[in-house]
Amino acid sequence: MKILISLTVICLLIIIIGCQHASVYDCTGVTPTYTKDVKPILDSYCAMPGMGCHGAGNDASGISLGDYAGASAASSKKSFMGSIEHLNTYQNMPQGGVRMPDAQIHVLSCWVENGAPN
Repeated sequence: MKILISLTVICLLIIIIGCQHASVYDCTGVTPTYTKDVKPILDSYCAMPGMGCHGAGNDASGISLGDYAGASAASSKKSFMGSIEHLNTYQNMPQGGVRMPDAQIHVLSCWVENGAPN
């Protein structure tokens, strides 16, 4: 009986940890592109010319979000959405700022889920 309870607890922990990084946004019919949808969000929160931490000429922590190549490369890392969504194990972004509105996080999440189209 103790083995069964232990196995159940372990399975539940694995499920909870695995779901921590899963998108909670429904991306059915939502296919944002970098140019039209994502760049304006990243420019506003992350890569503001002259002020952003991750813009052209200022790639904090080696992350540049000011162009498609940099944003696409960053989007392939779990920390990209983890930081934006303010998940516990990641550094909250924007650093020292408030969390982006859910609507914008939804766009970014669907962009990543759809393979980060340009």
